Amino acid sequence: MRIREKSVIFWMRRDLRLEDNRGLYEALTSGYRVQIMFVFDRAILDALRHQKDARVCFIHQRLTAIQERLTALGASLWTHYGNPAEAFEKLLEDHDIQGVYCNRDYEPYARERDAAAARQLDALNIPFHDFKDQVALDRDEVLTKNDTAYSVYTPYKRRWLALLKEEDLLPCPSEKHLDGLVRVLQPYPLISLEEMGFKETGTRYPAAAVDETALRTYGETRDLPAMDTTSRLGIHLRFGTVSIRAMIRKARELDPVWLSQLIWREFFMQILYHYPHVVGGPFRKEYAHIPWRNDPEDFERWCNGTTGYPIVDAGMRELNATGYMHNRVRMITASFLCKHLLIDWRWGERYFAEKLLDFELAANNGNWQWAAGTGCDAAPYFRVFNPWTQAQKFDPQMTYIKKWVPELLEPGYPAPMIDHKFARQRALDTYKTGLGVKEKETPQKDLFS
Repeated sequence: MRIREKSVIFWMRRDLRLEDNRGLYEALTSGYRVQIMFVFDRAILDALRHQKDARVCFIHQRLTAIQERLTALGASLWTHYGNPAEAFEKLLEDHDIQGVYCNRDYEPYARERDAAAARQLDALNIPFHDFKDQVALDRDEVLTKNDTAYSVYTPYKRRWLALLKEEDLLPCPSEKHLDGLVRVLQPYPLISLEEMGFKETGTRYPAAAVDETALRTYGETRDLPAMDTTSRLGIHLRFGTVSIRAMIRKARELDPVWLSQLIWREFFMQILYHYPHVVGGPFRKEYAHIPWRNDPEDFERWCNGTTGYPIVDAGMRELNATGYMHNRVRMITASFLCKHLLIDWRWGERYFAEKLLDFELAANNGNWQWAAGTGCDAAPYFRVFNPWTQAQKFDPQMTYIKKWVPELLEPGYPAPMIDHKFARQRALDTYKTGLGVKEKETPQKDLFS
């Protein structure tokens, strides 16, 4: 009769690292040996439209690197392609599971998935432990005096800074306890991309290292797409290949504006947690009746970067070619889709979700609703970015534009698909109709027009 070893499971998800990993640390110091598992969740993967998805490849590359490290230690990563319930059933065949450990996820699907897992395990008298690791302050840690969630960023940021304690940023030295992993005679085979119906993309991913030289001037140069001095750490924060605690410590040292961006990330996560209706609908429900035009041909031109507005076209082409778009240009392209073309922000949100390497539901949703005026702490509906003045201000030498729109001065480059002045007025009229705003309530001019 085979004796199964008592052990605990660490369920790796959006925390693809062995270092400074809170859930892994808690598992490794639980008194039991630890088996790390990763589930390629078909509920997520089956919804992806392309066999060549660079994010799936990124996850697979990272897991391959982790497997190599574990193999050198005589341990192994255990992977499953299917759903978590199946994974636990299979693991129970070889492990006398004393508990399951993981780090929290705040997206609606993830919360439902974890609740189902907790119920499944509870029926087997197996405790389910989840920990804070994606953020410095989570769930109900940053609330107003009335114990409600913040819906405006600036007071949230002030409260976040006031509540943050040094212990919130202490590293969790999981890497020092890897001798507590379950030992195996042979490593478990890592599921291949081909087995899941995906193909390698050959994408070059940004490094996980912090460029301290660039980030020391982040606040001064972050809006200049030609310089591109942003951190490029979005994909690493999304999949947890870097520790948010380490990033916040570094941001406090290097640049307060970069720190503010990391706080924005946590702000949008708590919005998603407390107001899950933002997935699929406006945060401000009075915006549910905007009569969008939703012209498919206009949307196609926006997607392809052939609008005739160089800064918009440059951004969309950068996105399509690299899976990345500069932060300032994201704001311009989003405003153009919603305000100039009167296309529902959800169309743009879905397109960015499909293309962005650093796609994260909370931030993508929050920023798109900001651009459309439908979200918390959003740009007012009458704020319409002028693509011409935005380009003049942030790309005055057209360095960024010429990189992505080399045919700019050639006869074949299209004329602007819509006049800015006309588009702005049409947007104001359309929003007023949907919101029931009276004429006198609408400012005649704004700083972005």
